[in-house]
Amino acid sequence: MSKFGSILETIGRTPVVKIGKLAPTGIDLYVKVEAFNPLGSVKDRMALAVIEDAERSGKLSPGQTVIEATSGNTGIGLAMVCARKGYPLVVTMAENFSTERRKLMRFLGAKVVLTPATGRGTGMLAKAIELAEAHGWFLCRQFENEANADVHSRTTAQEILRDFEDERLDYWVTGYGTGGTLKGVARVLKEKRPETKIVVCEPDNSPLLGSGAPQPRAANGASDGSHPSFRPHLMQGWTPDFIAKLAEDARDLRLVDGILPVNGDDAIRSAKALATQEGIFVGISSGATFAGALRICESVPQGSVVLCMLPDTGERYLTTPLFDEVPTEMSDEQLEISRSTPSYRFDAAACPIPAPVADTREVTAEIKTLVDETVNDPARPVVVFSFEFCEFCWSVRKMFAQCKIPYRSVDLDSVEYQKDDRGGKIRAALTARTSCTTIPQVFVGGEFIGGCTEVFDAYKDGRLQQLLSNSGVEYDETADIDPYRCLPGWLLAR
Repeated sequence: MSKFGSILETIGRTPVVKIGKLAPTGIDLYVKVEAFNPLGSVKDRMALAVIEDAERSGKLSPGQTVIEATSGNTGIGLAMVCARKGYPLVVTMAENFSTERRKLMRFLGAKVVLTPATGRGTGMLAKAIELAEAHGWFLCRQFENEANADVHSRTTAQEILRDFEDERLDYWVTGYGTGGTLKGVARVLKEKRPETKIVVCEPDNSPLLGSGAPQPRAANGASDGSHPSFRPHLMQGWTPDFIAKLAEDARDLRLVDGILPVNGDDAIRSAKALATQEGIFVGISSGATFAGALRICESVPQGSVVLCMLPDTGERYLTTPLFDEVPTEMSDEQLEISRSTPSYRFDAAACPIPAPVADTREVTAEIKTLVDETVNDPARPVVVFSFEFCEFCWSVRKMFAQCKIPYRSVDLDSVEYQKDDRGGKIRAALTARTSCTTIPQVFVGGEFIGGCTEVFDAYKDGRLQQLLSNSGVEYDETADIDPYRCLPGWLLAR
């Protein structure tokens, strides 16, 4: 099927991929790549299931705000579902999780409330409960919500059964996190494929399930504080600082055949190996589960078949230790490749910048009047003559937005100004007026400030603020920014 009624219909049916280079000889190692879900993780399944279950039961009313505590993937999945279904979404997330996650959620329309890292997962969960009770919002309760496990029994487990129908499946290897995937899939495999061993991985320095110590719980089954064996670990989202009720259920129901501790460095090495040797791009939690699967492969008989869950993509780990050793600049080897041919190099002026060509376009009285009226319009005294997709124009816009400076943007390369080369003629009129050939060109109250860096310098020395005041422009006078931080990263690095 390739035509769908909405993005939500594309959730699930993720591929099982055979591992070629990294699998030991004589072992068939497969991975189920949950990054193929529309928002890149296994949590897309649960997000849809929890919302639709709440709709059916009447716990969630049309237009009601949804709230959940999340390390990121659940929040991203919920943001997709809530955007499509029209529910406002608030997520609480500890500040130490990767910044990509909060940006993705906010981009999808969610509000992200950060909690102090010292409070761990318990703190962000407590904040979500507090907000839900104070405002009457629907709390998803992913850690004990049976809809989380049920969706994996209905979908993930059935996909696995179909993919290995009439074939061996000796081991299924997974992390646990909320416990939804573990409980939902394991109970189906125990019934339909009892020969399949269920192996659960967890951080070796934070063995919650493996410790045997009980998890403090409230009367409703929710966790009540951190587990005594919890320690901070590298695998974001792999396990919070408590044992989720669904994960505990799987253990108590004897669905788990083995618990395997995994080292954080092994997780990173395995994620990198999957990328560089198999072309499979995943995050630290996937790398950790795969490291556990490789350990299993070392001890099983020849001919064994092992399936490993890979819960998410690597793109939400760019600011984590997974990418610490990945440089942004060229290595010596890459520089040598650049130097092996003469042009477009940073160490040689092989491609001189051509001298500016004089603009011979005639500045008509109509265009000159248009420019005069635009820069001297008292109703809109701040004017930026710009290009739509110029880094320097975007930098000026970004600074104005941060300072809440209202402005008019005349985008000379936009469709509006393309007919009869109107944008080019306006630029020629600007050059004749200011003797400046570059864009952007910024005016305040009819006075020409300059381009991007001139505007930044005028802000730093106070001249811009004085011109804004003289022109009666209201803006955020309390803003305390370094305008040069508005430049794109590649320019700041030089």
